[in-house]
Formats: sequence, structure tokens, C-alpha cells
Amino acid sequence: MTEMPANNIHVDVETAFVPAQSDPGQNRFVFAYTITIRNQGSLPAKLLTRHWLITDANGKVQEVRGEGVVGEQPHLKPGEGFRYSSGAVLETPVGAMQGAYQLVNDQGEHFDAPIAPFRLAVPGLLH
Repeated sequence: MTEMPANNIHVDVETAFVPAQSDPGQNRFVFAYTITIRNQGSLPAKLLTRHWLITDANGKVQEVRGEGVVGEQPHLKPGEGFRYSSGAVLETPVGAMQGAYQLVNDQGEHFDAPIAPFRLAVPGLLH
């Protein structure tokens, strides 16, 4: 039987276009995203900071760094999850986000949980 890694944070992402807050005529495209962070490791861990790279179709990159997520620094025991929603504003109808969460486990080890690139796109635009 293989031993469970101490630090194993899984990140799932769901995205949605928010037409009510968008104004395509003004190059304003608002997207909501819901993140589920799950501790699949063997040690409890606390999310300290986040780092995002948000890229629009023109290649413009917004870099976002900050403490916690939505004002919280969740402490996740093995098997626990934390879900939150936030948003991003792009100047184009298509873009992408990627990044990482920085965490510390209960033994004081700092580690990153990468967030794989995901697409933000107005529905029906891509075939």
C-alpha cells in the first residue's frame, strides 16, 4: 500500500459568464468562478496566500497576489474541503486564469498547490 503524501491539495474550478455585469460594447466581460479546494494529503494545512495570473485574448496579464481567499485562510484537515466564489473582469470575451495557493501544514512546512490553467469564455463564442 502506498503512503499518502503529506501535502496533497486538489483544486477544482467551475466558471460562468455574468452577462448582467458585462458590457461588451465597453470591452467589459465579467466572469464568475467557483473554486473547491480539497485536502487529499495526510496532514492538516492552512491556506496562507493566493497568486493568480489572468490573461485576456490580447495577451494582457493581470497579476493578483493576496492573503487567503475571500477574506479567509481556511485550515483544512485531511479529507476536508473549502468552496468559494469570486470573479474576474476581462477586456476580451475569452481569457484564461492560472495560479497557485501557498499553504503551510501543521508541521510548519510551506508548500504550493498549483492551479492548472482554466478558460474564461463567453458561451457560444468558441466552437
